Amino acid sequence: MYAGTDVLLVGPRGRRLCLELAMDLNPSIRSAVFWLAHKLDPGKGTSRVMLTATSKEKPDQPPRPSIANLITKFNSLDMTRAGLGDIDRALAQAVDTSRPWQEPDGEDVLAALPEIKAALAPIAQQVMMASSTQWWSRSRQIEQWTIDWRPAKDPAPLPRQPSQALGAWARDTRAEEVRAEKERPRNPHANWSGTWWSFPQGTLQSVGRVPLGLNLFEDSFGWEHATVIPVRGAGRTYEVHTEDDWVSLCREYPLGVTASRRHDWFRCTGHDGRWVIPDWEKVAERWDAVHLTVLAYLSSANRALQVDAGTSTVLAGWNPDTTIWLTDVAREWAGPRQQWQRSTYQQVWTTTLV
Repeated sequence: MYAGTDVLLVGPRGRRLCLELAMDLNPSIRSAVFWLAHKLDPGKGTSRVMLTATSKEKPDQPPRPSIANLITKFNSLDMTRAGLGDIDRALAQAVDTSRPWQEPDGEDVLAALPEIKAALAPIAQQVMMASSTQWWSRSRQIEQWTIDWRPAKDPAPLPRQPSQALGAWARDTRAEEVRAEKERPRNPHANWSGTWWSFPQGTLQSVGRVPLGLNLFEDSFGWEHATVIPVRGAGRTYEVHTEDDWVSLCREYPLGVTASRRHDWFRCTGHDGRWVIPDWEKVAERWDAVHLTVLAYLSSANRALQVDAGTSTVLAGWNPDTTIWLTDVAREWAGPRQQWQRSTYQQVWTTTLV
């Protein structure tokens, strides 16, 4: 294993980034990954179905790539061809394919195999050394952008009164936990789903880079319009640079969510036990904002992270380089709002000032 690569390869999203980058750089790798991932996907034949057309005279035979063949392709990959755009696209794909509410897909299963993980190490090393990724570990910058997924002609004010939003979130979360404890089966294999994210909804969120931030959303709805609003915020920011930072937050301000998260997070991580997330209402008593770095996301998201003996947490649904504002300290800044639109075919964002 190459020095410095563990931070990427320990996490499902980091491994997926390396895999996506390799597929972008070599079409034959993409083909091999497609077939191998199909065989490994837990949804094969149900949620993931392959349709083929055959001829009676000469039936088509699917390719039969091997793990060894794929590793050989990885070893011959020319990483000097990887540019900023390639790494950014791979990052966006790693985020977009995150599934904290169900089993990892075939590509994630493939990337987690020990021999594939080892073969991805040179790719991870090059990614970590690239000048375009050095900002991945930086703290929240002063200038931020909040995103309203509507055109400029249908604007909405920035969320305010975060204390009310956090209070409502805390009440709803505790109420859901009580209901889930009574109504949902304790068997983690049961076909049951509920709330799976680990951050509070209803508060202001912002990103540090646009247009990249428009593509870094888990469980996105394929938005094609966005009004991007410049904001600045002061106060105390808790930085999540590593999984230990996230775990420490959960340990200091634990909120039990075992019954409400059990089934989704078991499917995602394969771990069964007691689950907690931060009690965000209490976190707000000390911190004005919490910022998640890109590197912390790639190494930590979608994993069962141990808080203490028998208790774990999952970083789920929280997008990389996103700041969650817990108190009313962020304001729209003097810069102009921007209207962004994404091309349906090229998947490229273009902008005009509002």
